[in-house]
Amino acid sequence: MNIMERKNTDLIKEFNRYIREHPEFANSISDNAIVIMQLEGDEEFNKWALELAKSHAEKGKDLIYVRIKRIKPIRSRIQELEVQQQAAY
Repeated sequence: MNIMERKNTDLIKEFNRYIREHPEFANSISDNAIVIMQLEGDEEFNKWALELAKSHAEKGKDLIYVRIKRIKPIRSRIQELEVQQQAAY
């Protein structure tokens, strides 16, 4: 997976979380629409995502542009962990 694919996957995950927390936005997205993730300030990614969406576009399907204006840094939700190391063979 390249960096653009990883970024797109991460943004889609975040958008899915947002939709679960704000279901009223889901009502504005037509069924079977193609969602195009866009990240404000990242024109290289935005161009890549648009080209990807166009390559998957089908006649009669709406294109939905989701422009993320601000996003918090990803942080771990782990509250406690333990690390165990095994000696090399």
